[in-house]
Amino acid sequence: MGIYERKQREKKKRKKEIINAARKVFSNKGFRAATMEEIAYEAELSPGTLYLYFKNKEELHTILSIEILKRLADKIQKVVRRDISVEEKIDNFQDVFIDVYEYDSNILINLFHLQSGETLKNLSDEVLKQIKAHSALAHGAIIDVIRQGIDQGVFIDEHPVALADVLWASYSGIVLWVDSKRLLNNQKAFVKPTLKTAFKIISKGLKKK
Repeated sequence: MGIYERKQREKKKRKKEIINAARKVFSNKGFRAATMEEIAYEAELSPGTLYLYFKNKEELHTILSIEILKRLADKIQKVVRRDISVEEKIDNFQDVFIDVYEYDSNILINLFHLQSGETLKNLSDEVLKQIKAHSALAHGAIIDVIRQGIDQGVFIDEHPVALADVLWASYSGIVLWVDSKRLLNNQKAFVKPTLKTAFKIISKGLKKK
């Protein structure tokens, strides 16, 4: 292995170490309270070295948001490929949504903030491109399942994109709303049971009577 290849491998390794450190700090403290200095300390690097790889904590947090969106899209697509009924696939989406929330709720919450209209305007073209690509994979997979259900006469004959939007919006809305209630009232998180209730209602509403 040449010097250039070795340096590139070391750079990639260092970058991954910084991202892992950032995930830990953001998960423990939240985006606003976390600092680049704390991330550098967790990664056992100087703050100056950190800035050689990432320009600010916003960029670091956005990268983590893209990672969790990719995780969500991958899990949804795995459900779609399973040899089970469309009703079971919808039920499995509930498990995926809860699993991703429990994997890192702080990063997921930031992802949904990133996907809001005004926030998207402030992202770079490259970051926006990645968010759009992974969102399309996740959303598209849900649309395909709903379309299959409509074609099979199992689901109501409404526009599959609109129905997928209801499912996705319910997920993001519940995560953001229930979390904001927890912060305002210092209450225990109720995202998981609320998502389960929402899926009962959505599943029932999707099926033809």
